[in-house]
Amino acid sequence: MQRTALSLRGLEIFQLVAKSGSVGKVAAETGLSISTVSHHLRGVEESLGVSLLDHSRRPMVLTPAGSTFARYVEDGLRLIRRGEIELTSGDLSQTRELRFGIVDDFDNEVAPELTRFLARAMPKCTFNHHTRPSHDIVRLLSERKLDVGVATRPITGASGLSEYPLLRDPFVIALPASSSDAPESCLAGRSKLTFLRYSRNQIIGKLIESHLRRLRLSLPNRFELESNQSIIAMVADGSSWAITTPNSYLRARRFHDRVTLHPFPSKGFARTLSLFTTEDYPQNVTDMIATTLRRLITRHMIEPVSIQAPWLASSFRLLGGDDPEAA
Repeated sequence: MQRTALSLRGLEIFQLVAKSGSVGKVAAETGLSISTVSHHLRGVEESLGVSLLDHSRRPMVLTPAGSTFARYVEDGLRLIRRGEIELTSGDLSQTRELRFGIVDDFDNEVAPELTRFLARAMPKCTFNHHTRPSHDIVRLLSERKLDVGVATRPITGASGLSEYPLLRDPFVIALPASSSDAPESCLAGRSKLTFLRYSRNQIIGKLIESHLRRLRLSLPNRFELESNQSIIAMVADGSSWAITTPNSYLRARRFHDRVTLHPFPSKGFARTLSLFTTEDYPQNVTDMIATTLRRLITRHMIEPVSIQAPWLASSFRLLGGDDPEAA
């Protein structure tokens, strides 16, 4: 059988176009010109002698032959990347690239310290750092646009990714310090304070809504916000209340004297913040990042909260592989 002259770059371009259906999107994503992307795509098809994509449709779709070939390309590129990573990451000092995403919950103190530590540990590494909401980080990891990410565990899990739980962050009730309302009154709709929702596009918002449905609670929907700072600020203003977490509260330090946290009445619940990696990412780098993160989380999050709210000590805590709640 005659061998084809397939190029690795051509296969990478084909995989990207197969997923997006658009040469223009791949050009924008890779920084290549549209003509260069089209040239690589044509090269793969001409080398194989078959049409892999239906070019007459927008977005383009895979032909039957393209669907079959795409499965093999994905497996093959995954093995190549894994081999490349293992060769360059056996010695941390030789690691050449790290595409890292971190949820904005960790962006104040943890992310800068982690970046400084990694820069010292991997002096030859090029870092590509992203701060995103959790759902974006999980998506970018699934699309292989990140190697490592810290995010809230999605309700449905993170299929195809390796997870290393870091922090149990329980949900609590945030009330104005000046308010005499009980959390039970707020949940029952008997408070004059306005309920503030986290956006239901975010994982934290979805977790809250899911728990409210389990409790058969229906709360008014006047405010639905993506900004944690705005939510805590409006609670501090004295007119509102929210379901939040200790870590979310901790990020809004300037409002602490005007906001009081209370245990969630009835059946409590929590979110899990975890380190996620692609399944082929080397274990030694993952272990180093996870160990460093747990040390920084203890210093910058758990210890300050345990001083301000000692009653949270047993529920706001580190998670490890041997913790039953980490699973």
